[in-house]
Amino acid sequence: MIFRNAFLLMLITEVTVALLAVINYGATLEALQATTRFSGRVSLAIFSLIFLFQSHRHLKVSSLLSDRYFLIFAIAHGIHLLELLAYVYLSGNDLIPVRLAGGFLAYLMIFLMPYVQHLFEKNQLSQKHFSTFNLFYLYYVWFIFFMSYLPRVRGTLPNVGGSYSEFVVLLAWVSLMMGIKISELLTKRA
Repeated sequence: MIFRNAFLLMLITEVTVALLAVINYGATLEALQATTRFSGRVSLAIFSLIFLFQSHRHLKVSSLLSDRYFLIFAIAHGIHLLELLAYVYLSGNDLIPVRLAGGFLAYLMIFLMPYVQHLFEKNQLSQKHFSTFNLFYLYYVWFIFFMSYLPRVRGTLPNVGGSYSEFVVLLAWVSLMMGIKISELLTKRA
């Protein structure tokens, strides 16, 4: 897929999420919370494609999201971040410092990775350095998604919106992603 098409598809999805939230909740704080929540699900879907298919032999993530797939994810997650900051500000919810620090590092890596990919493609970054950063990026961002859903399933995060069954399904999906990755790594070694 070319970048423009992937960008437009992602943007249409984000706008659709926002419109459906407003249709269901009106122009309310609940609509912004739903928009934020489901925008995060869009980001998870994009990240899932990168995590599972970046090094896949038969199905390449570039055919699904364009050659600049890290940029598509960074834009989608940037939209989610803006919605999240707006919701936190308008709702008056307190930020949790430990979660804030872990999330900040993840966002920093998410926004840096398209540039790292660009440097690698222009031969300004070695394969070894790119692979190391890429590996850390993939597993750290996966860990942040995992830690986003685990406290929701455990019921230790108040005022997050959504249902328990939704959180269980999402945590199961994130866990399954790691299971698939570990299975692929074991198969490659064998």
